[in-house]
Amino acid sequence: MRISVAIDGPAGAGKSTIAKLVAKKFNLMYINTGAMYRSVALVADKNGLKPENKSEILKMIKTLEMHFENDDLYLNGKNVQDEITMPHINSIVSSYASIKEIREELVELQREMSKKFDVIMDGRDIGTVVLKDSKFKFFLTATPEERAERRFKELKARNIECSYNEILKDIIRRDYEDSTRAIDPLKKAEDAVEIDTTGLDINEVTDKICDEINLKLNK
Repeated sequence: MRISVAIDGPAGAGKSTIAKLVAKKFNLMYINTGAMYRSVALVADKNGLKPENKSEILKMIKTLEMHFENDDLYLNGKNVQDEITMPHINSIVSSYASIKEIREELVELQREMSKKFDVIMDGRDIGTVVLKDSKFKFFLTATPEERAERRFKELKARNIECSYNEILKDIIRRDYEDSTRAIDPLKKAEDAVEIDTTGLDINEVTDKICDEINLKLNK
């Protein structure tokens, strides 16, 4: 039986970091679906393709080969992890990720991966759309202020100039866009376990998820 774990939640809730740790504990392939949308935004932006250039973007996606190595996303053989986590990509990714046809293309790729491997995926619509039949669903959240502080520290650690207030404003904007978009909005799956990560460290959240997975595996 294939194991597929779904982790959803808003920007900065710690999904990616925690998913990587859970992946190692259960020997799962980690698939960062947000990184896949970010890579589309990155290439579209580099080619001057605005979100309204839908047909050109869909043609572009057909030329992209994505895979993960050591948790980093490789795009057509190049590691683009640093590029796709820059503030500029943060500010534009939602406008591409909200396009129905783009989501359909990437969701199909993600589902194919889950059929071939034991996987853990994080994103906005994993438990509700991509892996809706998964027995292991989690929804991580935290206050906007805590999430902004985490992102601020992460960027500072990479020597990237940034403003906490601008990051907070961007997170609040993305929360609104992600939760109100017409196509596959961010929301908690009815059968997902919700974990508020505010005030918790990474290991505490990871342990909560691992305990829940073990409980269901041993039933």
